[in-house]
Amino acid sequence: MLIARDNSLLLVVDIQEKLAPAIHDGATVTANSLRLLTASAQLDVPAFVSEQYVRGLGPSLDVIRAAAGHARFFEKTHFSCAAESGVLDLLRAPGRRQIILTGTETHVCVLQTACGLLAAGFHVFLVADAVSSRTPANRDAAIERLRAVGVHIVTTEMVLFEWLHKAGTDEFRTLLPLIK
Repeated sequence: MLIARDNSLLLVVDIQEKLAPAIHDGATVTANSLRLLTASAQLDVPAFVSEQYVRGLGPSLDVIRAAAGHARFFEKTHFSCAAESGVLDLLRAPGRRQIILTGTETHVCVLQTACGLLAAGFHVFLVADAVSSRTPANRDAAIERLRAVGVHIVTTEMVLFEWLHKAGTDEFRTLLPLIK
């Protein structure tokens, strides 16, 4: 199954001030999430950003907030976005069945969100180069487990190229700097 721009949305999970510095390869997770947020804005793909217990972990990183001006932010206390009251309705509202998932921590909030979204009937695409945990072992175990339960494991460039669908268009030329 390919990702369809008109049937997908982006969900960025918990890339927050007090957690981000502790994340293994956090700069890559942030950079790739930023690439996807930028592309989603340019391609009219709905975007959502969760923030886990803001009082304790702080808000999303400033760069995430800046790139996600078009996104809908929501705070949560459940580890799973899908378990938070009203969030499934929020994600269902655009009428799209595919969810592109990035963020932290892969073995906690991202994993529980992905499982909840699967149970709710969404097709979940985990962006492997835009997720991580405090340790590589936790990240890798989560990706392995998510693959086993039916989550599609993709990369940032896979998402970008599948959203674009073909070269030679104005959209392709506009997004080319995100790819190079």
